[in-house]
Amino acid sequence: MIELSMDVEQYDCPFIDTTADHALSFSAVHWDFDRRTRELETRMVVEGADREELSVGLETLRDHGNMNDCSLVARRDNVAQIRTVIAETDAMATIRSNDGYVTGPFYIEDGSEVWHVGFDASSEADSALSELDRNNEYEVVERTDTSLPEMGDLVQNAGAAMTLIEGCQDLSDTERETLEAAVSSGYFETPRDATLGSLADEFGVSKPAVSKNLRRGQRKMIHRVVTALDDIE
Repeated sequence: MIELSMDVEQYDCPFIDTTADHALSFSAVHWDFDRRTRELETRMVVEGADREELSVGLETLRDHGNMNDCSLVARRDNVAQIRTVIAETDAMATIRSNDGYVTGPFYIEDGSEVWHVGFDASSEADSALSELDRNNEYEVVERTDTSLPEMGDLVQNAGAAMTLIEGCQDLSDTERETLEAAVSSGYFETPRDATLGSLADEFGVSKPAVSKNLRRGQRKMIHRVVTALDDIE
């Protein structure tokens, strides 16, 4: 299987057009393509810069010419869940006509969309990319050739991967930044290239404070890693 991660700018996509004009981001949590009507039904999580931007952006989305249906499922402050039905875009048609298929969720922000699509053969992937050049702008961020055993591992261990993602989301901004700085500066190397003192100077805090942030971040991540290890097949 050939898997492509792509940054795509579609000129007929309601979500991309809306994020080009408003400070919104869309994350797909479910999608289903109807072959008979050539429509894509999605359930999206929408986040706006604030409540007003979310309201205005959703109105723009509903009024888009390629939006067939848009309904609000739930809303809290500047975040909402919506159900949408859009007409097939040119890029979607190109992927499908070359026997491509979606392998991961969409994420849309600032006028472009992250796609994860798969093909059974390199020739199909190359043909799709060539045709996409005609009416869309795109950049291939990553291209991988996944073997059958690797595909099995990915499917069987999806739960473990989600556990690790949740661990990253549990980190506070300070804990994440401290862990990143510690790793990049060589704090965990032997011998160490950084000390608590140098990390404290980088963040403008005391050594006990940076030590506490490191311990909290490590404790959260280690707990998730051990849980994930139990789930790995």
